[in-house]
Amino acid sequence: MSYEGENKIQSTGVQVYYGETRALHGIDLNIGANEVTSLIGPSGCGKSTFLRCINRMNDVIEGCRVEGSVFIDGDDIYADHMDVVELRARVGMVFQKPNPFPKSIYDNVAYGPRIHGLAPTKEALDHMVETSLRRAGLWQEVHDRLGDTGSGLSGGQQQRLCIARAIAVNPDVVLMDEPCSALDPIATAVIEELIEELKSEYTIVIVTHSMQQASRVSQKTAYFHLGNVVEFGDTSQIFSNPKNTQTEAYISGRIG
Repeated sequence: MSYEGENKIQSTGVQVYYGETRALHGIDLNIGANEVTSLIGPSGCGKSTFLRCINRMNDVIEGCRVEGSVFIDGDDIYADHMDVVELRARVGMVFQKPNPFPKSIYDNVAYGPRIHGLAPTKEALDHMVETSLRRAGLWQEVHDRLGDTGSGLSGGQQQRLCIARAIAVNPDVVLMDEPCSALDPIATAVIEELIEELKSEYTIVIVTHSMQQASRVSQKTAYFHLGNVVEFGDTSQIFSNPKNTQTEAYISGRIG
């Protein structure tokens, strides 16, 4: 595990091509441990593409090519010897639309520990499921119906179930791609509160279209535009006194 103040994730010269089209133009970012880093910018500017570089989800997109380097705790995640299955256990992901598996609440959370062989006994697995649901703020609501299907929960509960599923394998990093865009304001507030709690244990990178959300939940913010990082710094500075005129125009609503 990294300690606070260290860089957890370092990207150097990351370029991504979809066929002949270049989507990212050399991204250099140092993301600190136990912080929330927001990626903001207009639609199609490369935020989600960069997010997918951190757990090699772009590998599954036909015609996608990644150049440059991404390191997590000093490990080159694009090295030939890197086990991608192991990497995705270290780097959990929560998507825009809640996507519980068509299984019970219990089996959704138990899935990762089972496939990675993390629970030697049923008691150990029970403990992992309960701990993950507690961390995701969902245990009190579902503890008496763990056998019910995950898709029967409300949208906000489904998203917290997906967060519980992501953290059940005890990752170092949690990626969130617009995790609240499909949720109502009350469910969104619950997820934001949860993000605040989780950052003490995980490094969190969140893509969000909501600048208000970025300012509420993150310590660092990167402004993406047309496949470049225009500005990166403390969230408070980015929103109150951006150094770049493009950033200032986006934050003030003049472009976007």
